[in-house]
Amino acid sequence: MPECALCIHHCKLNEGQRGRCLARVCRDGKVVSDNYGCVTSIALDPIEKKPLSDYYPGSRIISVGSFGCNLSCPFCQNHEISHPEELELLRRMSRIISPEELTAIAERYIPEGNIGVAFTYNEPLVGLEYVLDTAKHVHERGMKTVLVTAGLATEETCEALRGNIDAMNIDLKAFTDRFYEKLIGGNRKTVMRFIEKANEFSHVELSCLIIPGENDSDAEMDELSAWVASLPGGENITLHVSRFFPRYKMQDRGPTDVSRVYALAEVARKHLKHVHTGNC
Repeated sequence: MPECALCIHHCKLNEGQRGRCLARVCRDGKVVSDNYGCVTSIALDPIEKKPLSDYYPGSRIISVGSFGCNLSCPFCQNHEISHPEELELLRRMSRIISPEELTAIAERYIPEGNIGVAFTYNEPLVGLEYVLDTAKHVHERGMKTVLVTAGLATEETCEALRGNIDAMNIDLKAFTDRFYEKLIGGNRKTVMRFIEKANEFSHVELSCLIIPGENDSDAEMDELSAWVASLPGGENITLHVSRFFPRYKMQDRGPTDVSRVYALAEVARKHLKHVHTGNC
């Protein structure tokens, strides 16, 4: 039975069966991307919206998303495309854009401040083949590539990004195994290894969404930011500490108190030089 090697779930699939992420399928005895070139969202965004605060600040970037995700976050802000209830309807409403065409679109917007292409909105790594193919064309035209990811991927997948991705925003969603394994179906140490490797070859910024009662303690933020600072050049890695709002399947609590976000940002600043707050 073919096995997907993209992430830690290692889905074993029968012919025609989709993986947990919904974006990969077994076809002709091989696990392949089923969302290749399928664009559900495209926009010219400020780079700060990724968020990347310290990578070409003030610039803009063509941002594209497809469908699928290998995590199951109950607070997902883009669940309509990450975990679509009607996948075939979403596919029919989507636009097929080849790597060459997307590169041409990006180039067309250079006069408006565009610096390249960002793969974002859903989890782009479940469509790794499209990311890599497009990145080559974007680089050939002298532009930059950005990846916004949760980092739940094998080291081989991360290594494939070397030389292809210039900057990443990686979600470090919490710093406890309980959060990753019980709440979102992931693995914290896998994400930590992804961050370590990405930091070797890419500009890296991190995001942490602060959810009341889940990952909002001073002790956890102190441990998280101290670990980031321990990486090579880690004290200069930018951390975005963001406010939670009720979304998707997590509407049993209110938004994070702004004061709590600010307080946790101060905790992180004990270890890191560049800490920003978001959604406040």
